[in-house]
Amino acid sequence: MRRLALLGSTGSIGRQAVAVAARLPERVHVVGLAARRSLESLCEQARRLAPGALALEEAGDPARARAELERAAPGARVWVGPGSAARLAAEADADTVLNAVVGAAGLEASLATLERGARLALANKETLVVGGALVRQALERGGGELVPVDSEHSAALQCLAGRDPAEVERLTLTASGGALRNHPDWRHATPAEVLAHPVWNMGPRITVDSALLFNKGLELIEAHWLFRLPWDRLAAVLHPQALVHAMVTFRDGSSLLQAAAADMALPIQLALSWPERWCAPLPGLAPETLQGLEFSPILPGRHPAYDLALAAGLAGGTAPCALNTADEVAVQAFLEGAVTLGQIPEILGRVLEAHAPQPVESLEQLSRVDAWAREAARGQVAHA
Repeated sequence: MRRLALLGSTGSIGRQAVAVAARLPERVHVVGLAARRSLESLCEQARRLAPGALALEEAGDPARARAELERAAPGARVWVGPGSAARLAAEADADTVLNAVVGAAGLEASLATLERGARLALANKETLVVGGALVRQALERGGGELVPVDSEHSAALQCLAGRDPAEVERLTLTASGGALRNHPDWRHATPAEVLAHPVWNMGPRITVDSALLFNKGLELIEAHWLFRLPWDRLAAVLHPQALVHAMVTFRDGSSLLQAAAADMALPIQLALSWPERWCAPLPGLAPETLQGLEFSPILPGRHPAYDLALAAGLAGGTAPCALNTADEVAVQAFLEGAVTLGQIPEILGRVLEAHAPQPVESLEQLSRVDAWAREAARGQVAHA
């Protein structure tokens, strides 16, 4: 029986994880829930699941929020305020923590989970993009376990199945191309056009990043840390059908690929069951489904945000932290109508160029880089 703590339980991944747990009550027991600011939704989940621990990161009235959470789950431990999700990850009676927190705030909770030797089911991109070096250190110290939730990394995990990285010739992730893959002038696409993703139902920022392929660049940074593969053995291709999620080519010339319907229920469940496979959360693919699959290269210069993500990954150190923060600011500005889509990579490029990367040493250092990059990106937005 998995004793599961869900961080970001009221978001898209969190709600789907609750559904997975509800479908498998004999295998998964939710013992903790954490949300950023959705007090009403968190209380509703608490009344339904009766967890032993609750956390809310942001509350206009902390005392009232605490009282409402205590009423929703009598006897539960409750934390309210910044750092609450990390406290829950460190102290809840959970052997598995699914981290679906959005943004760099998820890194502290990930480290807390690994330091105490629990399984981290990771859906928080920034944990590895920003703090990959710290995560590797926490894994070694705490003896925890890291299992990815993202569909592409889950696919790669299934193909690799614990093989020695030295046996891998190349790991290739796929990208659907997002909403703009056939757009005549992506630089001037509207927010409504960008957010109409043809395959996945995701949050606004990641949907914008998907359209720019910036998200795929970040996923390659994640893969570098997850699977301990050097950059010359990582690649990505466009695959509009979004049925094949990753392919691994081994040094003997053999290739394995993972294919499944584009549904997060499978990677969420697999992050809880791995290396076991529980009953199917969705129908398997019929062989004829794989007819006519298309794969094409991501051409240099066609997706400048993707190129910048690769450049930050190659630079290493604090460069991905600075770039990720700049993207957060620039995407929000685009959604608010302050900049065009084409201006996002321009803003990212200027911030990355102005940043002098240093080796990643601590959360405090990353917080300073985040603050610097946030201010730098806001300055670029103001002058755009």
